[in-house]
Amino acid sequence: MALPLLRIPGTSSIPFVTTKPQSSPSRSFRKTTVATAELQAPLVALGRTDFRYPNVEAPSHKVKVHDRERGIVHEFLVPEDQYILHTAESQDITLPFACRHGCCTSCAVRVKSGKIRQPEALGISAELREQGYALLCVSFPCSDLEVETQDEDEVYWLQFGRYFARGPVERDDYALELAMGDE
Repeated sequence: MALPLLRIPGTSSIPFVTTKPQSSPSRSFRKTTVATAELQAPLVALGRTDFRYPNVEAPSHKVKVHDRERGIVHEFLVPEDQYILHTAESQDITLPFACRHGCCTSCAVRVKSGKIRQPEALGISAELREQGYALLCVSFPCSDLEVETQDEDEVYWLQFGRYFARGPVERDDYALELAMGDE
């Protein structure tokens, strides 16, 4: 049985696998179609399969991370097309992180030297980026790089502190008691 093909301009055809209709508890039928896409297709080069680095030709850069909290300095190579955090983890290097999507500031660093590209860093304002802040979970090295981890609360305060001009919000036990009573 030949599989139907999805044709995408400029690429090879991607086969689809169609499963038989399955019954659900309501006795209705549905058809499931799954694409066997090339999301992490293995790259066969020189007789080996490599899922982590699809672009063997990408230049690598030396990244030096000063972990302030632990007092450790990590040095490792990162290909230009790979996230710094993911590459560190693949080399058993533990760095701070939380969301892995560039939305928080847990993996925030300050660039000491070098260039970094972070198009998906939503958790850092453009103003902080200009001051040299970056998020390792969604950052790519563009040159040899030296960075220093930052305290998440410090970065958060730098980014949103002007909105809390009177300082941190104080705890209001009465309001908390009222809110808890509503549950």
